[in-house]
Amino acid sequence: MTLQLCDVSAVVGVDAGLDESSVDDVSQCEDRIVSQWGEVSADAKHQLRDRVDEILRPLGYETRLLVIDRAKSIALYFMCMTWLAVMRLRHQWCRGQLRIVVKSLFTFLSGANVSVKRLTWPVDDYKRCLEFFSSSQSKPTI
Repeated sequence: MTLQLCDVSAVVGVDAGLDESSVDDVSQCEDRIVSQWGEVSADAKHQLRDRVDEILRPLGYETRLLVIDRAKSIALYFMCMTWLAVMRLRHQWCRGQLRIVVKSLFTFLSGANVSVKRLTWPVDDYKRCLEFFSSSQSKPTI
């Protein structure tokens, strides 16, 4: 039997709702944010990439924004590469710092001064991410 180290990451899903009073048409603004993110994230050399990276820098180097998608509102999916990254992201969420980062990102991508009315990250999802790291680190891979 040999032990093998493996990289483990958890994906955190956060739901963001725009404040209707901050934009003329929420649906159109959400579409613009999602389409702009698609362009920027698909091309590492995109002209807007440096600004997006600067906006996301407060999240740390172990957390990456993977996807912005649209359902009833805007879904953001972050990849946290460590247990500590999940803890830091949750701390930022609890203190309202994540909302500020998301607002800055949405304002930049949409070209409008948007407000984020709500940013939802259910505690069960947070606990599941922590448990994922706990269970994966305690079990050797053969």
